[in-house]
Amino acid sequence: MPHHEDHRPDEDLRQSAAFLVDEALGFVFPAALRAAADTGVADALAAGPATPAELAAATGTDADTLYRVLRLLATRNVVTEDEQGRFTLTEAGQALRGDVPYSVRDAVLMLTDRTFWLPAGRMAHCLTEGGSAFDASFGMPFFDHFAQDERTAAVFHVGMAAMSETENAAIAAAFELPDSGTVVDVGGGHGGLLREVLRRGPGLHGVLYDRAHVLAGHRLDGDKEIADRWSTAEGDFFTSVPTGDVLLLKRITHDWDDEQCVTVLSHCRRALRPGGRVLVLDAVVPRDNAPHQAKAMDLLMMTSLTGRERTEADFAQLLGRAGLRLSRVLPTPTVLSVVEAVMEN
Repeated sequence: MPHHEDHRPDEDLRQSAAFLVDEALGFVFPAALRAAADTGVADALAAGPATPAELAAATGTDADTLYRVLRLLATRNVVTEDEQGRFTLTEAGQALRGDVPYSVRDAVLMLTDRTFWLPAGRMAHCLTEGGSAFDASFGMPFFDHFAQDERTAAVFHVGMAAMSETENAAIAAAFELPDSGTVVDVGGGHGGLLREVLRRGPGLHGVLYDRAHVLAGHRLDGDKEIADRWSTAEGDFFTSVPTGDVLLLKRITHDWDDEQCVTVLSHCRRALRPGGRVLVLDAVVPRDNAPHQAKAMDLLMMTSLTGRERTEADFAQLLGRAGLRLSRVLPTPTVLSVVEAVMEN
């Protein structure tokens, strides 16, 4: 009888190859998720199970190609298909609808927009050439492109607001507020976080600080709980920051490199009243091999912007360079933490 050698090493390599091929196809899922968000399929499923033909009629799409997209989304439990070929939106997929609280439809469209998608596909450029791949893809830096492309700017700001809406109340509840004083939301976008902070601090006044075109879309009007306790201020946080007792920077530092962050944080230090605090609300990257959203977001920052996600040690160093001291890191129920900084003694 012929002698059969142990081929286990070959089998291990075969499994490795199969695993890596599956992983390489992973980018197709967010493409399908974007297609569903873009065409409003989840909203068409709000009334209950429907066939691809019914969904196609409701969304102005082709039934066969829509079915193929839904079939892939079903593998990740966004939808399910029954034996009659009808699709149902799962509990996990509900936030893809545009008409529900905490909808992330706009956030999905932002995260899969070409301004992130195309540079991510050129990630090797960052490794071999250094710097962002955005310039190589679009011919200019990320925020310069925004300044001349209203569509992209709108996608970004509306998407960020949608992404933040799911986090704001939980984050505002994660840190103590003074009984009185001024809270400045630096680069605060449409004001969702500031609104939640003011609701929790009835003795506080809030300042929403951002560029004029961003402030134009703010959502602080019409809330009786915070009426007459807020104002807006136009400006550039690379130049100055309004004076306050608590300064908030939510998802700001991860957009920028260390030098740029030190500039912003130095302005914050100068704007702090005695006994005040700077609260950096960003992800703190854990030092382990476990999955964490910040590890993926970090590569979007690398490829499209100049920023990065940071560890606790990174934040301590950054704050120290700006004349601030990291006093503690508070977890929140979201992917973000509260990195609290005070004036150096």
